[in-house]
Formats: sequence, structure tokens, C-alpha cells
Amino acid sequence: MKLPCQSVVWNVLPALRAAIAEEFIALGVSRMEAARLLEMTPPAISHYRTGKRGYRIVFEGDARGPLSRLGRYLKDNRVEDLASRICEICIQIRGENLLEGSCGTDA
Repeated sequence: MKLPCQSVVWNVLPALRAAIAEEFIALGVSRMEAARLLEMTPPAISHYRTGKRGYRIVFEGDARGPLSRLGRYLKDNRVEDLASRICEICIQIRGENLLEGSCGTDA
């Protein structure tokens, strides 16, 4: 039995990070700065940016808005608790079924 949390950890969280890294590209944020803002290593950012990680889910439409805002807020140092913000977005996306069942939205 696959629990929704497993899908979130293996699929959704990497996809969220990849989407935020993509937002950073659009904002002109360097790989080093993106790594600092997302509290991870520069090689991890490279993997997200090149599609080696986080490629299983693509956020479109209504799901992009919160991720774009988070990217801008991170860049502007307007986020105090990154983990909580990512959790909020994940819960929102799952609750609104914006992943079309790809992360256990039936839970």
C-alpha cells in the first residue's frame, strides 16, 4: 500500500523545488543564491534546473501561482519559515486536486 505521504516525498516535494528553481531562473537568481534561499546545495539546484530531479510532475495553471509567489517572496527575503510555506502549498495543491491524483489526492 502506497501512502500519500510517500508520493509527496518522492514526487511532489522534488517537483515543488524544481518549480521554485525554475521561478528563480525567470527572476535572474544565481544557482548559488537559489541554493542559499532553498537551503540546499548548488548541485541540487542544478539537478532541479536540468530536470534530473523533480521532473515527474509539472505544475500548470492554478498550481503555478503559489509557487511563483513563493519564488518572488524568497528572493525578496519575505519568507521566515520555508518548510511551512512549502507545506501550505502542497496541502493547497493536493486539496484542490491540482495534481490529478498523482500524489495521493484521495487521502
